[in-house]
Amino acid sequence: MHTRILAMLALGISISMAAGTARAQAQQLVLGISEGTSGGLDHAQVIAKYQGLAEVIGRAMKSKVSVVFAREFRQLEEGMQTGRFDFVMARPSDYPARGMRDYGYSYIASTKPDGQCFIIVPKGSALKTINDVKGQRIALPEQVAYMSRFCAAELRDKGILIGKENVQFVREQAAVGFYLDNRFADVGGVASYSGIAKKWEKDGGRILHKSVSQPYFPLVANKRVKPEQLKAIQLELLALPDSEAGKELLKRIGVEQFDTTSEPRMRELLKWLNL
Repeated sequence: MHTRILAMLALGISISMAAGTARAQAQQLVLGISEGTSGGLDHAQVIAKYQGLAEVIGRAMKSKVSVVFAREFRQLEEGMQTGRFDFVMARPSDYPARGMRDYGYSYIASTKPDGQCFIIVPKGSALKTINDVKGQRIALPEQVAYMSRFCAAELRDKGILIGKENVQFVREQAAVGFYLDNRFADVGGVASYSGIAKKWEKDGGRILHKSVSQPYFPLVANKRVKPEQLKAIQLELLALPDSEAGKELLKRIGVEQFDTTSEPRMRELLKWLNL
């Protein structure tokens, strides 16, 4: 009898420990990060870069949040489709927008500054306004790229249909600059946050037109995350510029601040892009 009681007690302790381990594992959340095709970081570097953000989210959730690098877009989409990612922060922005539309993810925030398409021309170009682009040789990133679709949507809204223009699609945004510099194209479209856009005017080029602004690098949450938890995360994100640690975190991930008012634009983004 005594032996049986000890065995039952041991079994009870074992079950309790297993349940505790299961609860701890269940409470560990996953933040999926994608920097698109422009990022050159490996998994360890991405974890180091975004661990501070994961800790901010974890503080609001009262749970541990681990960072997972989604190097390929297919991995990012599958992570949302299967619900593996509790949170996703990604560029290009159409992926988080698709998470909201197709997989039930909830909006948390985007980052500042917003993203734009810059229509650029080389030094000495005679083009004066966006209306002058019609009939010119246009260089854009590869046809399936987010920014190519972004620039095409902006040009469409200005009455310039890409399908009826002389467009050359190039593999990388840097190649757009190469085409302009070497007179293979007259005008190009690039992302406002790209390396080429940031130095184009300094190098003597000109920005002919800046598109409407759209949400940049959005953060979304799996539908498992409750509304009050979403609000708690938003409050934590908005408070980041108020502390030195928060400013350092923002600087590390390369944004100025978080914006929690861009949900309506996020929900319209895919329609605007015709996706």
